Amino acid sequence: MHATTSRRGRRTIAAVAGSAVLALLASACTGSSDSGGSDDSASGKDVTITFWHGWSQDNEVKAINDIIASFEKAHPNIHVKPQGNVADDKVNQALRAGGDDAPDVVSSFTTNNVGMFCSTKAFVDLKPQLQKSGIDAAKTFPAAMLDYTQFQGNQCSLPLLGDAYGLYYNKKAFAAAGITAPPRTFSEFADAAKKLTVADGDSYKQLGYMPLYHGYESQTEHFLGQYGATYFGPDGKSNLATDPKVAAMLTWQKGMVDQLGGYAKLDKFRATFGEEFSAKNPFHTGQVAMALDGEWRTASLAENKPDFDWATAPFPVPDDQADTYGRGYQTGTIVGIASTSKKQAASWEFVKYLTTDTDSVVSFANAIHNVPSTFDALNSPKLVSDPNFKTFLDVAKNPNSSTTPASVNGGGYLVSLQNLGYDIESGKQTDVQAGLAATAKQIDTDIAQAK
Repeated sequence: MHATTSRRGRRTIAAVAGSAVLALLASACTGSSDSGGSDDSASGKDVTITFWHGWSQDNEVKAINDIIASFEKAHPNIHVKPQGNVADDKVNQALRAGGDDAPDVVSSFTTNNVGMFCSTKAFVDLKPQLQKSGIDAAKTFPAAMLDYTQFQGNQCSLPLLGDAYGLYYNKKAFAAAGITAPPRTFSEFADAAKKLTVADGDSYKQLGYMPLYHGYESQTEHFLGQYGATYFGPDGKSNLATDPKVAAMLTWQKGMVDQLGGYAKLDKFRATFGEEFSAKNPFHTGQVAMALDGEWRTASLAENKPDFDWATAPFPVPDDQADTYGRGYQTGTIVGIASTSKKQAASWEFVKYLTTDTDSVVSFANAIHNVPSTFDALNSPKLVSDPNFKTFLDVAKNPNSSTTPASVNGGGYLVSLQNLGYDIESGKQTDVQAGLAATAKQIDTDIAQAK
């Protein structure tokens, strides 16, 4: 298993089980955007800052330590003390407790928690530091990445590498089915999935695509990234029931489920799949011929070497949005400065280096096979890439690519939408519009209670 996959796995689990983390976040004391005391870390004197992050695999930790060494060489008076494999619940316990044991700089895999980090002022707003340093955030970071690092105008974090989603396809299976190019629209995708599906009694020898929401990365928000859904209106209320793109996506996915054999048959086949982050992943084994996945899968496939040729392409888009082909869903790692830190000047120098120094961003991306998080790094000649990885770089640069907005209760609204998706695909809920209306009402109630 490639080192980055465990990182992605933790992020996916955090998104689905976000309510457990949110309960802890909600109980945390509200922070302050002030430093909480005199900050002499800008004086040039020796200072040590603590950096908490979630990476734990050997190559990840080495990459982080290499960046720290490079930073310390450029800033001899600032020393960075890292602590890895730290989850958000531990971060929030430390920020709530404060004191010398709390971190100065924090990196999190869970973009769903940005709304809470910002709204409780657990992290400082970085806009003043960006302005003082002459950094135009909109010209530095891709729009989707900038979106998932702020909440209601509070830029309490910055992007630190990202994930982009696209289509993986089995070239051997494509050739056998007479398919000469990856599908670009959903109608082409449906045709390809049907041609690639080979039945085996009440199961499959090969499934063209696994559309079920439990099918690993086939989540509601990842599909909605192909539609450009906004989730909330200008008034902050859920617009799931009034944005026609959401109903269109749920209807499209249900159509794919029915076309490929129905929920029961697909779910039975899904039960035969191996672990997502292993060589037994159903795309690796040839059980499915197409998959929605992130850029990290390129490294896993290169390592595990399945017995067929494969390639990547942008994931298809709705037929009525064919001109947006090339877009995709994005998420990533974020980094911020704890409002309890009394060393915010030094902390900012480190955060600025991590997130805007092109060579630093590129070397980190190369080391852990993630998408760089600045335009300059995405276009750097030092970036290690090939045609399959380039797909995800292009998705990251595509102005139509999107993410999910931050909320005060984190990913709670995504869990509510996903639960509705489960009911629709299984036939438990047959009225999509009624289901969306009830879900939107529930989301608004949950957010109001979280404030």
